[in-house]
This record gives sequence, structure tokens and C-alpha cells, in this order.
Amino acid sequence: MQTYRWTLTMMLSIVHRATGIALYFGTLLLAWWLIAVASGPTAYAHVQAFTGSFIGRLMVFGYTWALLHHLLSGIRHFFWDLGYGFKANEREALTWGALIGGISLTVLVWIIAYAIGGGR
Repeated sequence: MQTYRWTLTMMLSIVHRATGIALYFGTLLLAWWLIAVASGPTAYAHVQAFTGSFIGRLMVFGYTWALLHHLLSGIRHFFWDLGYGFKANEREALTWGALIGGISLTVLVWIIAYAIGGGR
């Protein structure tokens, strides 16, 4: 790895893989929530207590970011699979788009969720 000069494209490719792995664990949290919804009010209250805590919200926020970043980075890879975006400036634009887009969409989703749900 010391042979190569680290680029944003290289780093975000690694982050894409890491978010893919994180999505597996985040999906366990989603499955826990769905099972709790089906199990009744007591089970649902336990999940809500966890996801309402600081650690729980941080995990859900991270899951949201991982999902949106992985989606946008996957679209970037799809363009590459189609043979587009290989020029240096195009690679950089797609990479910055995935990075900034993932963060922006995550914040937007949470703002909308808080506006609709009143911060619950």
C-alpha cells in the first residue's frame, strides 16, 4: 500500500466495502425492530428504548449514512461498469458526489424524520 499515492477514489472504494459490511449489522437492528413490531407493545417498547438512547440513535444515524453512501457509491460503480466516468476529472466528480451526497442525504433524511416525527 505504500507504493500507491492515496486518492479519494481509492479511499471511498474502501469505504464502500466497509459500508457494505456495516449494512449487514444494521440490518440486524432493522430485523429486531420489525420482529418487535410483530411481537407486540412490550417488545416494541424495548426496541424504542434502545433506539431512543444516544447510542441507539448514533447507530441508526450511522446505518442511514451507510445505506445512502453505499447506494450512491454503487451508482458510481454502475457508471463505471457501463464504461463512463474514467477520466480523472470525472472520477473525482463522481467520488465527491458520492461522498457529499451521502452526507447531505443523511442529514436531509434526519431533518425530515424529526420534522414529521417531532423528534420521537
